[in-house]
Amino acid sequence: MYLWDPQHEAMPRDQLRALQFERLQNTLRRAYAHVPFYREMLDREGIAPDSIETLEDIRRIPFTVKEDFRRNYPFGFLAVPRREVVRVHASSGTTGTPTVVSYTQRDLETWAELVARVLAMAGVTSSSTVQVAFGYGLFTGGFGLHYGIERTGATVIPAAAGNTKRHMKLICDLGTTHIVCTPSYGLYLCETARQMGINFQRDTKLRVGCFGAEPWSDKMRRQMETDYGLTAYDNYGLSELIGPGVSGECEARDGLHIFEDHFYPEVIDPESGELLPPGETGELVITNLTREALPVLRYRTRDITSLIETPCSCGRTLVRMKRVTGRTDDMLIVRGVNVFPTQIEHAFLEAEGTSPNYQIVIDREHALDTMEVRIEVTEAILSDEMKNLKKRQEEIQQHLQNSLGIRPAVTLVEPGTLPRSEGKAQRVIDKRSEKDAH
Repeated sequence: MYLWDPQHEAMPRDQLRALQFERLQNTLRRAYAHVPFYREMLDREGIAPDSIETLEDIRRIPFTVKEDFRRNYPFGFLAVPRREVVRVHASSGTTGTPTVVSYTQRDLETWAELVARVLAMAGVTSSSTVQVAFGYGLFTGGFGLHYGIERTGATVIPAAAGNTKRHMKLICDLGTTHIVCTPSYGLYLCETARQMGINFQRDTKLRVGCFGAEPWSDKMRRQMETDYGLTAYDNYGLSELIGPGVSGECEARDGLHIFEDHFYPEVIDPESGELLPPGETGELVITNLTREALPVLRYRTRDITSLIETPCSCGRTLVRMKRVTGRTDDMLIVRGVNVFPTQIEHAFLEAEGTSPNYQIVIDREHALDTMEVRIEVTEAILSDEMKNLKKRQEEIQQHLQNSLGIRPAVTLVEPGTLPRSEGKAQRVIDKRSEKDAH
């Protein structure tokens, strides 16, 4: 067991809560003094920063949502003078105005330290060589992980996203031990290696994958570990809070430790906003406690998870979050039924011979919603007689109906048929909006 920062990662819970409260008060004062949005919000609720007298009092504070960032674009949340901003990142803005996040030099130092904690949990040391397959630029993933890798003393290969065969050459030639990317791209990298005749165990030093930026299933983890010999670790973060480095898996891989000395987590009912007890699944809400440039109070992440407060075998005292299973804003409404893509994935992956590569196509015919689930199968299943393949397809369809309450069409396709992504996988194609526009 190795802890990057044992003072904070294994801090007694009473001391940790005292530290959280001290930092929460500082964050509230800074937000109230320098961010008009928060000053107006707190005044409207009749909340003075010093009236928050316990950690539990944080529940009196209204939530912050992504739309608040968009309405205050680009620097409305900034809590320091512009001259103190040394870095700016932003979301892609594909669904609207980009979310702009700013960093002071101290914020960047904090960020590197938090990412170093995540990487250390995945076995990264000064002897490691870590290859980054995230995009560099306004997206927080590439640079955030890059500087965290350097903080550990490891060698970093800033290969960036794309050009998978070049990635494979670098892995083979430069002695890469860890790969950092999205889980869907990690699986694609594994498939490419197999097609190129490369065996990770025989031909490379690559043994560990550090995956983040999108939900992924246990079957994806098992496939990368069983079929390709990689040990797969999950990590979590989002740009509004800092980027990657909010939480990560230790060697127990029984939930992701949230770095509570920097973040205060809650889980709420996504509909009512009411706080849920540990163990119950809901929407993750996080307050950052140490950001200088961008203090954020009770941010609704839209990510679905639950909190684990039981002690971890690794010795860390930090609360854990279960791996994210989906997002509240990913919910599909098909014929009046609420469906999450991850529900579909979990339902069909129990069937033998299916792969984690799938696509959901939502359409509308004669004013009725339709849903087709396209699933890649393994070569072994594909070699079945046609009647057996059709039977398997019907079994999966029935299983989905039992799980979801609706009966989607199921199409089993050959391996490699569905498109691959060098970033986040596009699992859902909803054609209804196109028809509604006409």
